[in-house]
Amino acid sequence: MKNALWFVLGVAGGFVAAHVINKDPRGHEMLAEVDARITEFADRIGDAYRDQEARIEGLAADVKGVAADALQSAIDAASDVVDDTREAVVPATRTADERTP
Repeated sequence: MKNALWFVLGVAGGFVAAHVINKDPRGHEMLAEVDARITEFADRIGDAYRDQEARIEGLAADVKGVAADALQSAIDAASDVVDDTREAVVPATRTADERTP
């Protein structure tokens, strides 16, 4: 509870100090400069975040494409194995049927 009181007093003191500084023209310019720097920093962070997000989305799209190609290759290989097995089993079955009296 004591820490919360100090926190609230610190925030209130900060607002009062900013208000007093803002009344002076030099203080107003200083706060405007600080605000501009904070805005510039936030814009840079936002741009970096969007660039990184686009880069990750591109990588995810590449991975999806490679996975789809790999899956299609596996399906084609399995289909070839099934076809080869049918070609081998069907004639052998016919031969066995012909031998059975």
